[in-house]
Parts: sequence; structure tokens; C-alpha cells
Amino acid sequence: MQFDFHNPYPTTRIPVFARNAVSTSHPLAAQAGLRMLWKGGNAVDAAIAAAAAMMICEPVSNGLGSDAFAILWDGKQLQGINGSGPAPAGWTPEYFAKKYGADAKTPPKRGIDSVSVPGAVGMWMALSQRYGKLPFADLLAPAIEIAERGYLIPIVVQQKWDAATAELKGQPGFAKAFLPWGRAPNVGELFQFPAAARALRLIAETKGEAFYKGEIAEALARFSKENGGAHTVKDFAGYQPEWVTPISKNYRGYTMHEIPPNGQGIAALMALGILDKFDLASHKLDGADSQHLQIEAMKLAFADTYRYVAEPSSMEVTPEQMLDDAYLASRAKMIDMKRAQDFKAGNPVKGGTIYLTAADENGMMISFIQSNYMGFGSGCVEPTFGISLQNRGHGFSTQPGPNQVAPGKRPFHTIIPAFLTKDGAPVMSFGVMGGNMQPQGHMQTLVRMIDYHQSPQAACDAPRWRFNAGLELNVEQQMPQATVQELVSRGHRMEVINDNYQDFGAGQFIWRMGDTKKEGYVVASDSRRDGLAAGF
Repeated sequence: MQFDFHNPYPTTRIPVFARNAVSTSHPLAAQAGLRMLWKGGNAVDAAIAAAAAMMICEPVSNGLGSDAFAILWDGKQLQGINGSGPAPAGWTPEYFAKKYGADAKTPPKRGIDSVSVPGAVGMWMALSQRYGKLPFADLLAPAIEIAERGYLIPIVVQQKWDAATAELKGQPGFAKAFLPWGRAPNVGELFQFPAAARALRLIAETKGEAFYKGEIAEALARFSKENGGAHTVKDFAGYQPEWVTPISKNYRGYTMHEIPPNGQGIAALMALGILDKFDLASHKLDGADSQHLQIEAMKLAFADTYRYVAEPSSMEVTPEQMLDDAYLASRAKMIDMKRAQDFKAGNPVKGGTIYLTAADENGMMISFIQSNYMGFGSGCVEPTFGISLQNRGHGFSTQPGPNQVAPGKRPFHTIIPAFLTKDGAPVMSFGVMGGNMQPQGHMQTLVRMIDYHQSPQAACDAPRWRFNAGLELNVEQQMPQATVQELVSRGHRMEVINDNYQDFGAGQFIWRMGDTKKEGYVVASDSRRDGLAAGF
């Protein structure tokens, strides 16, 4: 790929070129990853160190009670790992109907009954055991130091912290952990998290066992019971992440890879499969025709994703059927270039998240994402160990259907790492965090790089739109006004938003430039967050 490294968009970032690289949404986490590479570790070691640091540095997006996913190139092949946790054994539709009424369509948005079993720490353990070079305890040392000594609150983290405080301040443990000042922190104010440091030390000493079968698991079960939850020690002890084969779709000679369901990565693949039927490069990059095609393709993909995607054993159709080329061609024919549409699901049956990425000079690359969901997640924080718990249980349905809650079942997930290959060789590890913005961000940035040859940093900085539902979209104010006006004339209901941090995701990108020992990578970090692309 010959990129145009001219960047036409306002940004605070420049591309970083290096043989060893880490890109995250917080500088201290990127540096934590680099420390592991300096010590002789590999990309997996770097990613785990960065992920642990992110739980302290960006608690508005993730915590020790997060879920996680990853795709990595191990030097020979791609491997995927699903670190999402299941429902506790006590979760049934009847459990929620009794507590919240028969009309409740999902588990609650916040509180202990929104918390499925956290999987991120288990995924760190599995990755380290299979691929890590350094001792597991070494990987957590930077995060422990940051939690104990504290760090100064950066700008975007402060904004997200302040925005969440009013809703979450009454949740158990939240104020003690995250409002020690009696309010949200100010920019530049010191935040220390000694309880999380205590947990990280115990996790390091036991190689993670304490989290699922020891003191931390016991504390979490006790905390759940005290607050009316159903979690037991057995729910934690039984958890194991799952190694999976990524699903994929070809696009313009490249192959895009995503984690298979229970996640929404398939939406990005379907949208690209639809766009592959059009000559996007013949349309102006930021013009209405190109953006209209991308919007409509994404809407078609979401219609099927929201209808069919769930835990694989509960799905009515297979991912292969949803990605079938003939089916996607039939969906592409539904796009009207002059009119926005509210698409419904087809019939493919035949007859608050953080993202980070790391790569090393030996060619190992990892695409890694972890999240509490909706910012601070459930808002519940176990006080002894500072475990900030996700609210992924809210992704279940309590009503009949493929995503209906059941004991031991995993919910529909929004967080998705991505990976790009060409002719079986690794090209790019990347992701764009932010709820349902993630597959939209994957598609929009990839189109810019492949169809229009924009560099990863320019593709990252470019204005984005975000589809919500029906004909409703948000669009960044940097999108050309003429393009917005033309899209509105075609029926798109577009609201221009001046809030990049909350609505349009944030990405990290590592693109392989050739022989990693000689040439290395070009690395990008999204200017919508406090992040850093770093390398040596």
C-alpha cells in the first residue's frame, strides 16, 4: 500500500514509525507496554501490561471487572480469544421478572444485576500462558505503580468522569472509589487507587488465580450478595476464556478479520462485503455519494446483526450464511443512491471501552479490546480490591429469542478487535472503540485506507458519522457542510455533534510497512482521546 501521508484534517497527532510499537488511549499505558518490549518481552506481554495500566488510567472506560477480546498474529497464523463472561447460574428470565416485573425487556442498565462474570483477567492469564515471554507478575508492575503513586487526570478522561458522576454516585462502592474528593476530579488532579493496587498485586502473585478461585472471587461473591445479586464463588471459579477462529471477509484484495459472535464484528464484515459491490474510489472521498453508500451498507449490516447475533449455540443462522457473497450482493441491490432507507433484517438462510494494539520486531501483532460498557459499567465497585464491574448483562434480553438470558450464557457484545491480512500475511491490527460505533469505525477507516489510500493517522482523524436507528445519524462538525446538506436531501436525518469524545469512537492502528526487523510499522492514535502512539 502506497499511502498519501498528507493529512487534510485538524489533528494533534502525527504518524509514528517504529519496529516495536504500542498504541493506546492513555500515554502511561502505552509506556507500560513499551517497558515490556524494552525488557525483552513480546507484543502480547506489551498488550497485557498496557491493558492493566488502562484499567487504572482510564477507569471511565474499563476496570478489573471488564470483559475483553483479542486477535493476534503469532508469527504463523491468526488466533482469536473471547474473554467475555457468562451469566451467573442464578440468572433466568424468571429471576428478572420477579425482581423487575414481567414487562422488563432486558436486565437493568446499572447495578449488580447488570454484571455478568468478568472475563478480562482470565484472558490476560490465557494470553500470557500461551504466548508471553516475561513472568506474569512483571506485566502488572507498571499498573501497580500507577495505582499506588497515582496519576494526574487528563482532559478527556475528566470529561467522561464528570458526565457519569450524577447517574452513578449512588451505586455501591462508586463514590468511595471514584469520588474521593466528594465530586468528579478536575483536570490535572492526582488520583490514587490503592484498592486496585491491592488487587493487582494479588493477581500478580497468584498468576490470576485469586481473581477466580481465591480472595478476590470470595470478595466479589460477598459483595454481590450484600447488594442483592446472584453471583456465587462457583460462578467465578467456572470461568474460562475461549480460543476461537476469527471470521473474515475479503475486501479489495485484503482480508478483514473479526471475532465471531457473540460479538458485533460481523456487522463490519457484512458492510464491507456489501460495499465491495460498488466502485467507491470513483466517488469523492468526503462527498455525499461515498458517504451515502457507506451509511446504507452499515444500516443493512446492523439490521441483520441485531436480529440474528447472539451466543453461537442460540443463533438461528450461521455467520457463514450471514457473510455469504450472494446474500450480500442481494442486500447491496437494495441501496438507492438517491434515497436513505430504514432497512429491516433479511433472510440469510439458504433453502464508556478501551482499545489498544501492540507489535514487535519479530512480527507478532495483537489487536486487543476491553471494556466495562457504558463508561463505568454497572457503577458497582467492590471496595476491598477496587473491582469496577462491567454491565454486560444489560446486553441480554429477558424475552424469548436468540439473546434471551440463561445461566452460563454469554450476552450480545459490542466490543470488537479487528485485524487485516493480505495473501495470508499480517497487515494491520486495529480497532475503534465506542458501543455500536465500533463496526462503523472499522468500516469507515478501512475504506479510507484501502479505497482512498489515506494514511492510518489521516483515516483516524477524518470526520465520522454514526448511525443510530431508522434514518437517524450523528455526524461530526468537521464533515463538509455540502456533504451533510446533500445527505439530508436524500432523507438522512443528521444531527451535527460537537462532541468527538462521546459519540464517534476512538481508534488505534498499527500497519506493517514491510520486513519488521528492517522497516517496521506506521502507528496511529486517535486525537479524540488522551492517547499515544509510541515505539522504538
